[in-house]
Amino acid sequence: MTVAVFFGCAFIAFGPALALFVFTISREPLRVIILIAAAFFWLLSLLLSSLVWFIAVKASNQEDVSLQKALLIFGAMFSVLLQEVFRFAYYRLLRKANEGLAAISEENLSPISIQQMAYVAGLGFGIMSGAFSMINILSDSLGPGTVGIYGDSQYYFITSAFMTMAMTLLHTFWGVVFFDGCERRRWWVIAIVVALHLLVSGLSFLNPKYVSSLPPAYVILVLMAAWAFVCSGGSVQNLTQIWPCKKNGVESS
Repeated sequence: MTVAVFFGCAFIAFGPALALFVFTISREPLRVIILIAAAFFWLLSLLLSSLVWFIAVKASNQEDVSLQKALLIFGAMFSVLLQEVFRFAYYRLLRKANEGLAAISEENLSPISIQQMAYVAGLGFGIMSGAFSMINILSDSLGPGTVGIYGDSQYYFITSAFMTMAMTLLHTFWGVVFFDGCERRRWWVIAIVVALHLLVSGLSFLNPKYVSSLPPAYVILVLMAAWAFVCSGGSVQNLTQIWPCKKNGVESS
């Protein structure tokens, strides 16, 4: 049973991200490089936030429960803000790289657009974020032990998997919207992305009340997916063109 839980939760958490990687990134070497570099930037943000957390814990009173809760909230908020700072730094790096690729091209055009870079970078952030949030949970799911034996929720593993999937996809959509905001110099867009990232991360503090944390995260996921679709140049007309009953813009009878 533990093995089934392990593979089930792993496929839920990382299945969509794996499918996106296989079908949209794996065949393009440049996209793979951008994905790996994005994951590295996320790791750098984790390293710095871990150092700050370590210093804050060592300097605080370990017996003060209220202080420890405040430190936990501070650590989560600081980590989110640092991730967004590194997302912006990675945008600046990719912008320079894109200009360099266009300069050496015979047609003065880059082989990859900013929108594509944003998508790949966001997925890189999401995959690495999901891996670090889920790897220990998956390890524990192999046993020994039984979830809920002391009255805790029996849905811990499955809800953690769904939350990890949501965060992975959210990072992808946030990356697209964030880069679009930077390109258009719409700083309010960046502020919304940061605020939503803080909100979704803060929802984890409502656990184990999963009904209060999981549905809002997926509502935000759907809204961000629609926003990212529009930022990428999508429209209702694009959706109607892929409708199976239409061919070459004319409805089949």
